[in-house]
Amino acid sequence: MPTEFAQQALGILRDPSLFQWHVIPLLAIVMFIYSNEIHKGCSNAVFAGLAFWGADWINEILNSIFFHLNGHAPLWGAPGGTAYLILIGLNIEIMFMFAIAGIAWAKMLPPDPKRKIFGIPNRWFIALAGSAFCVFVEVLLNRVDALTWDWPWWSATAPWLIFTFGYLWFFLVAFWVHDMNDMKRQARVVGLLWGVAALLVLIFGAVLGWI
Repeated sequence: MPTEFAQQALGILRDPSLFQWHVIPLLAIVMFIYSNEIHKGCSNAVFAGLAFWGADWINEILNSIFFHLNGHAPLWGAPGGTAYLILIGLNIEIMFMFAIAGIAWAKMLPPDPKRKIFGIPNRWFIALAGSAFCVFVEVLLNRVDALTWDWPWWSATAPWLIFTFGYLWFFLVAFWVHDMNDMKRQARVVGLLWGVAALLVLIFGAVLGWI
């Protein structure tokens, strides 16, 4: 049986009556950030942003599939306070945040990938620090039930899976794509990420109706 939080999320899942006008300026902000990076010729940041965003979509879809298979609770849920709940753990506000998060973190990368920070390669240092920061934010959101956890091994007391599966691989993929400096290769990797996400939506959403 679904948990209370899971039931709350299911009750508003893809309910268009929740729409709020703040969605439109959020969309405009995302469009401005990407268009500004493209205008400046910062294709590496754009590809990093798209890679980060695509990775999150894959995670969000897998989270929904996990909930369907166990029928009890997703790894994380977003049961309220949204203008639109896209998936059980993904609302439209979270989606727009992840759309630009990869660009924001890519802007923190030193130009030299070989430079070390406290003896750690800077890409790894920023990925680890970024993941830790994101987990900290999730803990705060969880405390006000904005982002919910129902599994003891996915919680503030056991944050390791949140840190690695929930965030670290987003950063590593985004930074890897950023440093390719080959637009065709970057486009292939980003296309693969989004292709996987689209295929998952097609199979588990449109065909099977699991998400």
